[in-house]
Amino acid sequence: MQTVLPEADKAQLIPPPEMALVCESVGTAKARRDALTLLILGLLAGAFIALGANFMTVVLTGTADLPLGVARFLGGLAFSLGLILVIVGGAELFTGDALMIVAYAGRHITLAALLRAWALVYIGNIIGALATAGLVFLTGQYGFSSGEVGKTALAIASAKSALPATQMFFLAVLCNVLVCLAVWMSFGARSATDKIMVVVPPVAAFVAAGFEHSIANLYFLPLALAIKAWAGAEFWTALGQSPEAYSALTLAGAMRNIGVTTFGNLIGGSLMVGAIYWFVYLRNRPA
Repeated sequence: MQTVLPEADKAQLIPPPEMALVCESVGTAKARRDALTLLILGLLAGAFIALGANFMTVVLTGTADLPLGVARFLGGLAFSLGLILVIVGGAELFTGDALMIVAYAGRHITLAALLRAWALVYIGNIIGALATAGLVFLTGQYGFSSGEVGKTALAIASAKSALPATQMFFLAVLCNVLVCLAVWMSFGARSATDKIMVVVPPVAAFVAAGFEHSIANLYFLPLALAIKAWAGAEFWTALGQSPEAYSALTLAGAMRNIGVTTFGNLIGGSLMVGAIYWFVYLRNRPA
């Protein structure tokens, strides 16, 4: 049975078929941007996601006595700051830009243009996330609360580095299904408030579920590696630990994580969200 909405409600609603057209139009416009613009917007998005990851780390510090689901949900709420900044503030995030597949499927952009945009945005994301990790390390924030913030950062990254590759891949696929659903729903929003409201639940869900986001990991893993390598003796003394306690956290493990999660994120967002919505709403559209 179809629900008939009052006219006032219809004015606030962009239905999914029209969201698909918006997605297609946005993807086409992204592909036509010049290289420097894509790179800088990608840098901003990498930094924004890193700020959300930093917020999550601080919020998770001291939650060891909470049930796992509650702690992760709180962390997910904090992490959603990153995607809110990307969508409302304006930036280009590689994982969200997986939805550009809609413009490609509709033959509005070429494969070369799609790959060019993805590559430039991804490079920008890397720079932004790594730069933010470096700045956060230089603040000495990891030493806050007698080193507990740093301990949380090390625990998050160590767990990510130790994941088996197959598990990591599927965690990344599901992660970007939720990220791209958040971005997809934002195409139907009429205001900044609407955008925030549709972004937060999917992001909180993927963090709570323990899914893997490649751009966030470009912050989590380098920051933790820097702490492990360069934190002073006083930090380890305060924790009653040594760097050897985090043997799973290695550069090789971090690079493996980034490679696998990037591929998984791309599959999850482009094929399991973008391609499906194109097939449902746009495949039969007259040329």
